[in-house]
Amino acid sequence: MESHAKILGHPVHPMLVNFPLGLLPTAVAFDIVQLATHSTRWSDLAFWMIAAGLIGALLAAVFGLVDWVAIPSRTRAKRIGAVHGLGNLVVVALFAASLYLRYQASEEPSTTALTCSFVGLGLALITAWLGGELVDRLGIGVDDGANVNAPSSLTHAARMHETPRAAGL
Repeated sequence: MESHAKILGHPVHPMLVNFPLGLLPTAVAFDIVQLATHSTRWSDLAFWMIAAGLIGALLAAVFGLVDWVAIPSRTRAKRIGAVHGLGNLVVVALFAASLYLRYQASEEPSTTALTCSFVGLGLALITAWLGGELVDRLGIGVDDGANVNAPSSLTHAARMHETPRAAGL
């Protein structure tokens, strides 16, 4: 199924997810550099990366919800989309908590603030994979003739049905 939210013929949600998927991991990378170097400059940068990443995530969520509502009910795609979206809400909550905890002392984030960011990033990797499953495997948002019940790309049966070209052969 094709995306219902488009700009100049291109789906909006995949355009916007690049911001949180770039900014939030960058914040974690800056935190790691701060822990290694003890330079507070990196923590301050991480604070602003989280703030910008959360704005991008909230914008992407609006368009993701528009696309999810259009997925046919009782399909694998609808279930994966729900887990993807709800998981991303948890990611946003974790990074928002980290941002809140850093607000008064952004130069020296607490262990709890860092933990929220690190756990948020781990969960974001899973939800990003689910988003990729929706687009690449199920064709959601890109193909009007999408197979909304295609098997998981992790199953043996799914790999057996790939064409030699799709399997990289």
